[in-house]
Amino acid sequence: MAGEDEEKNSTAAGGEVHQLQIPLGRVKKIMKLDQDINKVNAEALHLIASSTELFLEVLTEKSAQVALEKKRKTIKLEHLRVAVKRHQPTSDFLLDSLPVPSQPSNPSPKIQNRPRLSTEKPLPSGTRRIEAFFQKST
Repeated sequence: MAGEDEEKNSTAAGGEVHQLQIPLGRVKKIMKLDQDINKVNAEALHLIASSTELFLEVLTEKSAQVALEKKRKTIKLEHLRVAVKRHQPTSDFLLDSLPVPSQPSNPSPKIQNRPRLSTEKPLPSGTRRIEAFFQKST
């Protein structure tokens, strides 16, 4: 039994134990939002979750660098946008998905949470936006 647990959590290089921080169930649900995916292999699920963690770690580090350059202790959306703009491969797919920075006049929170219909790009047929997955169902 102990060998099975080590096999599930070890990496190929060096046998280090790597515990994922992202819940695998959530990753699997997001993957299954694609109508073409019926089943998800455990190894593929682990690989995608690990890749996601690494991507988020790099993105967070680059955003923290931008925040430090601007002499801030808190990472804000503007720092994230600058970090994404500086990294071309990430900028190609992520920059359009990030929210537009807020204007100096602060509208009420109810207005900010409304979907932006006029600025959104039309979706290809058979696809959904990821925001729908995270909204509470009523």
